[in-house]
Amino acid sequence: MAADAATLDPAPPTRAWQSDPILQADHLSMRFGGLVAVNDVSFVAGRGEVTAVIGPNGAGKTTVFNCITGFYKPTTGRLGLFHGGAAGSDEIDAVTASGLSWGKTRAGALYLLERLPDHKVASWARVARTFQNIRLFSGMTVLENLLVAQHMSLTTSGLLSPAAILNLPSWQRRQKGAVDRALYWLHKIGLMGRADDPAGDLPYGDQRRLEIARAMCTEPVLLCLDEPAAGLNPRESAALNELLLSIRREHQTSILLIEHDMSVVMEISDHVVVLEYGSKIADGTPDEVRNDPRVIASYLGVEEEEAASVEAEVQA
Repeated sequence: MAADAATLDPAPPTRAWQSDPILQADHLSMRFGGLVAVNDVSFVAGRGEVTAVIGPNGAGKTTVFNCITGFYKPTTGRLGLFHGGAAGSDEIDAVTASGLSWGKTRAGALYLLERLPDHKVASWARVARTFQNIRLFSGMTVLENLLVAQHMSLTTSGLLSPAAILNLPSWQRRQKGAVDRALYWLHKIGLMGRADDPAGDLPYGDQRRLEIARAMCTEPVLLCLDEPAAGLNPRESAALNELLLSIRREHQTSILLIEHDMSVVMEISDHVVVLEYGSKIADGTPDEVRNDPRVIASYLGVEEEEAASVEAEVQA
């Protein structure tokens, strides 16, 4: 019996992202008429980790992001975001069956992102996002861009509170907190000396970092970055890597990113999910994904049956 047991394949190791996920996507699909942009994709993003979603152009990466951040409502599937700690499957099913967009769990709270409008994904679930095309307020100063990101924490239902109108001490404390937070991030990204300059006057790499700092001013639990290294030179990419790793290390913020720059992906990611034509083809550590024949075939544009020979040539 012992000999038979020894011949059995060992159980696969439990990944960190599986044991403590912050985001769990279950059977996510998105259709636009007859076009299937995302097809039955499931994955998890680990709490306090950097998770990269990669794939060729048209793989469905941005569509997945748009579903997570509330810009699209997925055709089918569930997107659970866990505050405080992961929930058990029974708790997830109970919140889903309730018809509500969120519910309490033993560890904290569960938000079903597919049921929330985009502004509540940001304010309730605390998911922040940057875009492939920079969306700063170019006519505002660098400091104003960081302050305007915090308007939801300074207003009630979009309107100024009586405390603000009367300039009460409680309002002054909140306002000072917003300014202090903005100044912290200006220092963090090395732009304190340009606080009063128009954001549109910054070099491209500085604008990229400012957009990330603006997102971090909302104190997200999950930071979603859409190609943050796009258009950056090697020096700027290295500075970006350092910033993202410090965000994870110092703020325990979980990061989910789409990226084509493989030097960024392989250097900072804990976990990589690979999409092709809307479907997931690989999911693992950077080393596992780098050596996956299906990923090699996808990126080099060869047929899957040729992948093994391509892999052998690449590793030779």
